[in-house]
Formats: sequence, structure tokens, C-alpha cells
Amino acid sequence: MSGTEHDVLIIGSGAAGLTAALALAETKRVLVLAKGDLRSGSTAWAQGGIAAVLDAGDTFENHIRDTMVAGAGLNRRETVEFVIENAPRSIERLIELGVPFNREGADLHLTREGGHSHRRIVHVADATGWAVQAALLKAAEENPNITLLPGHACIDLVTGRHGERFSGDGRVWGAYALNEVTGKVEKHLARATVLASGGAGRVYQFSTAPRGATGDGIAMAWRAGCRVSNMEMMQFHPTCLYNLEVKNFLITEAVRGEGGRLLNPVTGERYMEKYDRERMELAPRDIVARANDDQIKRYGLDYVHLDISHQPPEFVREHFPTIYEKLLGLGIDMTKEPIPVVPAQHYTCGGVLIGLDAHTDLPGLWAAGECTESGLHGANRLASNSLLECFVFGEAAAKDILASWDVLDAPPAIKDWDASRVTDSDEEVVIKQNWTEIRRFMWNYVGIVRTTKRLERAAHRIKLLTDEVDDYYGHFRVTTDLIELRNLLQSAALIVTSALRRKESRGLHYTLDYPETLPAAEDTVLVP
Repeated sequence: MSGTEHDVLIIGSGAAGLTAALALAETKRVLVLAKGDLRSGSTAWAQGGIAAVLDAGDTFENHIRDTMVAGAGLNRRETVEFVIENAPRSIERLIELGVPFNREGADLHLTREGGHSHRRIVHVADATGWAVQAALLKAAEENPNITLLPGHACIDLVTGRHGERFSGDGRVWGAYALNEVTGKVEKHLARATVLASGGAGRVYQFSTAPRGATGDGIAMAWRAGCRVSNMEMMQFHPTCLYNLEVKNFLITEAVRGEGGRLLNPVTGERYMEKYDRERMELAPRDIVARANDDQIKRYGLDYVHLDISHQPPEFVREHFPTIYEKLLGLGIDMTKEPIPVVPAQHYTCGGVLIGLDAHTDLPGLWAAGECTESGLHGANRLASNSLLECFVFGEAAAKDILASWDVLDAPPAIKDWDASRVTDSDEEVVIKQNWTEIRRFMWNYVGIVRTTKRLERAAHRIKLLTDEVDDYYGHFRVTTDLIELRNLLQSAALIVTSALRRKESRGLHYTLDYPETLPAAEDTVLVP
């Protein structure tokens, strides 16, 4: 079995992974593994921008307060302070890498989004993520100490249990990954491993997440022995394009930030004042998503309307060129008519528990970005804080690894992957069927509005499917689809278990059985 040994292994090629890689590669040899294409993660899809205090009238305290208010008190204040105070430095570093942020004269152009009290979002038109991903990738490709390996789906973390001399210490030594071209499983060993594998959005039928967001890192870390926190806190974006051909095109928050209005397509009524009279369309995402969901269910609609056609056409085209072009190609002119939108899963606020140093519970394993629960987002992520978290914690992971390098041993002898007892599957249809089933019952039972009965139904189905998938996994050769299905199911189980534990409604977790918010905010921490 082939494999590699590097100083550091990074799983994921998005903002968090590449930020860590660039910081580490000054002195270490780094391997970055990506499932599929190097650009296929969520970073490239981020339309909005990056939040940072850059305006004269703004303060760190304002940004901290906005983040804590959106997070419904579940955030850890020390994390929020740490990230926000490091934000301007992260923006500077991206400018040095060549990210062409929009400017107004000499200053950066700042936009405003829901939940923010000030204009503080730096952006590259409405395609910030693409520009950030491109700049980070270019720097990584040019660095001789970084090896980028696309087309590798990680199966499990390598721990002391996989050593030729067994150890139950939980120390992580890298990962087993499927080479998608050869079909062989390789081991990639390292003194330090960084999980930067993104979220678990594809557990839902409607999601703005890329196809690869199947909770791989969260599931792998859980199986290896890490605690996982707040998985019930799934953010639904209020405005995803409703189109039967285009499944997950997001209409950025900034459309509402620049004056877009939500309307009921049947009555023509602007309805947000019923749900949040003060903030209207600029209320935090959980409130807007629930309002849209309520209108759709109440009136039996397929979608609601988002309308910015009252603004001058050149203003709309200049602010949202990517969205304008995309919609025009689908026969919708957003300068003249409303956009049909539905809520869709958008961001995983929970994940692998980490500290300010990005360290997980397991020796040798760090994590950053959407696969983690750092304490930044709490019960709901504030718009444009996500890329920011990737930069700050990617940097923190690298810093901690370098600081502890002298005590990080070289990997011991590790067993090869054993594929001697499996055969090629003749039943690929099982994977497709189970994948569809999970996404559908998660959407219907564990969506924007929940009840205990619905959650219990979901838990029952997860139990049945887990037996089926475990049996399948034990008998057949691994494929990317099978790896993803196994992780998707594990992520679904963690979400449902967490949701059943929370006996209140807070932020993104809204249950009809416990509509009140309890006086004390407590994390839902699951222990393997």
C-alpha cells in the first residue's frame, strides 16, 4: 500500500486548511489532502465577504456585541474577542496575498449584512470566496514546502490503535485516504494533523453547501474519540434561489443589506414587520428563515419573493454582478422583477470542540473552520464571520503546532489498510437510496422548526440505516460515495441526539415543545 509521510497533514483545501498550510510551510513540509477538486469546498462559494472592524465609527466592542446577540448568548466571550481582535490583521494578510477587495477611493468598500450594527464587510463584489480561494491556492501552489493532493477522500484518522504495536492513547498520526483515481487506500502519516474539512450541510435536502459537505471531519473525529458540541445549531439561510434546475444557488444577505424586501407572492405583502418590526429584513438569519418558512407553510407556497427592483438598475448590477448574470441566464431580471427564494441549510455552527489554540481533545490533532465548535458562533452565526474564523483558527493551529514541535514525536510503524475481506459492490443503488432518504427525513423532521416527536422519528430511522450502512461498509470496497454516506449518517445522528438533549428554543434550535429560552445558556456537548 502506498502512502506518504510529511511533517504536517492538513485535511481540506479551503480557507482554514490553506491558511494553516501557508503559515506552517515556512519551516515544515506540509501535505494538503482534498476530496475531489482543490476548489470544491465551501470557501469558493462564499458570496458575502469577511467581517472586520475597519470603519472609523466602529469598534471591536460593537462587533463582539453583534456576534453575541446573534449567537443568543451561547458564544464563549473569550473566543469572540480573540477572533474579532485578530480580524483586521487577517484582512491585511489577504491584501498582501493579492485579494482585490472592492475599494472606495483609498479605503476598502464596506457593506452591511443582517445582524451587524455597522458597515464592516469587506468583499470582492459578490464573489469574495472565489477571490480568497484563488489567492490562497496560488500562494500554496508556489510554495515548495506544500504538496497539494486532490482526489483523496479521507476514511478515518490514524491513531495509536492502528499501530503495529497497539496503543489506546488516542494520539493521531494522520489519516487513511482513498485515492479516487487508483481506487486504493493510502496512509498519510504526520507528526501533526489539522482537520479543516468543512461542514455537514449535505445532510439536508435543500442546502447551499457544496456536494462534498458531508461532515467527514466531524464524523472522523467523533469515531477517533473527540467530543462534539452544539450540532443541533444548523443555520438555514433565508434566501436560496428557488429553481428546479439549479439546486443550491445562494442569494447573498447583502441583497437585503442594500434594500431588498421580502414579499408574499400571493398577497404582495411585505411581511417581515410581523416577525421583527424593528430590524425587518435585516434581522438575524434564524428569524428571517423562520419567517420565510412560516409564510411558505401557512400559504402553501413553493417560495417567497425577494425584491430589489425598486433600486436603480445600475446600482443592482454594480453591487451584484454574479447574481445578476446568473439569474438573467435563468430568465429572471432582478432589476425589474422579484427573485423566488426558499430557506436552505447554510452553515454548521456546531462541530469538533476546540480551544483558542485550535487543539482538539486528541493529542496530535488540531481543527479549524466549519468542522469545529470554537465558541465563536454560539446558537447562530453572524453573517460573514465564517471566513474570518477560518483565517484566525488556521493561523492559531499553525502557531500552536510550531510552538509544540519539539514534543511532537515521529509516527510509529502503522498498519496498512486491510482490504483482504471485502469485494466490489454490485449494489450501488443502496447508497443512492440511503443518501436520498437521510436528506429527506432530516429536512422534514430536523429542519427549521422541530418537535420532539419528529426528532424521535428521525432517530429511529437513523438507527435502522446505521445497521444497514455498517453491514454494507464491512463487506464492500470503499468508494467516495460510501465514505460520504457513512459520515453523513454519523453527522445526522449527532445532530438529532444534540437536538433531543436541548429542552429549550435558542437561536437556530427552535422546537414547538419547548418554545421558551432557559435563563442559562449551556453547550450541548456529546462525549464518544
